[in-house]
This record gives sequence, structure tokens and C-alpha cells, in this order.
Amino acid sequence: MATFDKHDLSAFVGKHIIYTYDNGWNYEIYVKNDHTIDYRIHSGIVANRWVKDQRVFIARVGENTWKISWTEPTGTDVSLIANLTDMIYHGTIFFPRWVVNNPEKTVCFQNEHIPLMESYRAAGPAYPTEVIDEFATITFVRDCGADDDSIISCPASELPADFPANLKR
Repeated sequence: MATFDKHDLSAFVGKHIIYTYDNGWNYEIYVKNDHTIDYRIHSGIVANRWVKDQRVFIARVGENTWKISWTEPTGTDVSLIANLTDMIYHGTIFFPRWVVNNPEKTVCFQNEHIPLMESYRAAGPAYPTEVIDEFATITFVRDCGADDDSIISCPASELPADFPANLKR
């Protein structure tokens, strides 16, 4: 029997987290509320892509551990585990073949291009899917409160040179 309330997401909502996968890819996520995230990709095959108001499913799976899952308009599926006690992430990303073949097509502010992303997804190819299954180190965490649209509001390329050192924890 769980020793925590598996339905209580209050300690996770409002978290702004930056993490680096073991393969070197750097990502940032803001848990906007109990069903929405914003995120920004700093490096990797889709570096400089950023998204606001991505609908997600969040589950508390431990005292200080959460799972976030979603499907993007690109057809990419993502499942993340955030363990804030041990400061590790585990991410599994299922890229459709078209994203692996042409990642530059997704490097944009997705919200302004959802019909285009959906058309790329429909055109495919979807298979073979490229699975990225990696651990990551959480390098930055802060509490920002819920529903703050200013946390992730530009692509990584527009951030100050001292990011994230310029942020207040």
C-alpha cells in the first residue's frame, strides 16, 4: 500500500525543471498545471523547438516521483519519470521515422504550426519508430507556481548567455 496520496500533484505542479540526458541532450519543462506542460529543447536532434500548453497525463508514482506522458501533433510519444529526491529523470521518446529523417521540420514554436505538424505526421513515414530511452540528470529545479506563461516564453536561442544561472530558485 502506498504511503503517499497518489492523486496529490500539488508538490509537482509549478515545477520548472532543467535536465540533461546521458546522451547530452538538454531539455527544460514547466509543469504548468495538473494536465498541461510547457517545454523547450536546448540541444539534440530537435534543438530550439518549444511548446506551450501541451496536454499531458501526470501520475504520482512515489513520494517525490512523477510520470508525465503525452503524444505530440508530430506523432512523437513521450514518457518521462521525474525523481526529485534523487535528481534524476528517465525519458522514453518514440520518434516517428519522419521526425528522425527531417528533424528540422519540427524546430519551431509548435503552437503556431500544429496543422503543419499534423500534415507531416499524416504523410509519414511513421515506421520504423526511433526509440530514445535515456536517463538524465536534473540540473535545476525551482517552484514557480501554476499557470505562469512567462516561464517558457521563447526559444532556447533567445535565452541569455548565463541561463539558467540568471534564474532565481
